[in-house]
Amino acid sequence: MPRTILDVHILQTVPPNNLNRDDTGTPKTAYFGGALRARVSSQAWKRATRHAFGDLLDARELGTRTKRVAEFVAERIQERDATIPENEAWTLAAEVIKTATGSPIEKKTRKTKSGSDDEEVAPESAYLMFLSARQRDALAELAIEGRHDITGFLKEKENKQRARQAADTHHSVDIALFGRMVADGADINVDAAAQVAHAISVHAVDLESDYYTAVDDRRDDAEPGAGMIGTVEFNSATLYRYAALDVDQLRRNLGAGLREDETTTEPVRRAVSAFLRGFVESMPTGKANTFGNHTLPEAVVVKLRTARPVSFASAFEEPVDVGQPGGFLRGACARLASHVPEVERAFGLAENTPTWVVRVGKATEPLADLGTEVPVTELVDQVGAAAAERAGSE
Repeated sequence: MPRTILDVHILQTVPPNNLNRDDTGTPKTAYFGGALRARVSSQAWKRATRHAFGDLLDARELGTRTKRVAEFVAERIQERDATIPENEAWTLAAEVIKTATGSPIEKKTRKTKSGSDDEEVAPESAYLMFLSARQRDALAELAIEGRHDITGFLKEKENKQRARQAADTHHSVDIALFGRMVADGADINVDAAAQVAHAISVHAVDLESDYYTAVDDRRDDAEPGAGMIGTVEFNSATLYRYAALDVDQLRRNLGAGLREDETTTEPVRRAVSAFLRGFVESMPTGKANTFGNHTLPEAVVVKLRTARPVSFASAFEEPVDVGQPGGFLRGACARLASHVPEVERAFGLAENTPTWVVRVGKATEPLADLGTEVPVTELVDQVGAAAAERAGSE
């Protein structure tokens, strides 16, 4: 049976930056084709994409990932029933989450401001847990229903099953896209529909170091010298970014939509559109105040495939050289424009593969022949509609 796979290829030039650093504060790198490349981890761009969803989707379609999951559910319990005191809400939430996920929820204390004794705070899970807004609501309702004997209530087979179902249905868009792992409850894990590659530079890079000083505003001329001295490492790069979205898996993860009056493919359309716009336009925030590296992509190529995802990173296995009149973007676009049809011709991938192109400037002209040129707003609308139509026809 044909699949519905969305491939997103991006070329983006980023001036001096430290978008994603390692434990020493150095920009992340990787060797590829025998050359050192700038690298931005997939996790960094996934988080940036998730953050962008806040402006693209209704809050009811999003999830929250936190260790403070008992407090998270307890707040909803108290919103639904204001007569329940905070400590009791914590206990109810902890019990229903433990039953739903199989995960231990541990009691926590913290020092009071005076430091003389400890005070109880909301219990926490041992690791980050990801719940959608609707899962939170369902767990809160179940906790309120069994309030007067929550332990006995949840021991009943039917109620235990209801708790498990509450945590394993109505997944939010971000859970459906990026998945969820519950270490103590593998049966409610969610397989991610989206795969995001580590972004790498199309050329070799050298790390540079910025020496900086800060002046003490209260120091006078009789006290020469800086109030603070330091260094920060950075690089600049033209990045190749890639993501693949399994629309079929996304549809399975999302299940039914928020409203009964909408078609079954509408949640898929919204999720695909949000993912595409969020991934294309987002930027990790590492050292953003230091470098202000807020660029947008120069080129976006999107393909809707019927088989497996295909990355074109191998187009840059040989590093792109600085061209004439200079820069890496022109050479990267030329390289990608010749590589894509060669791969698709060799493996018979070109047929029934709608392709859209968003591009900026003369350097990107070689990419114009790869597909239909559109602005990003039309790209998002057209790709979302095409993916939803495919999902509805299966």
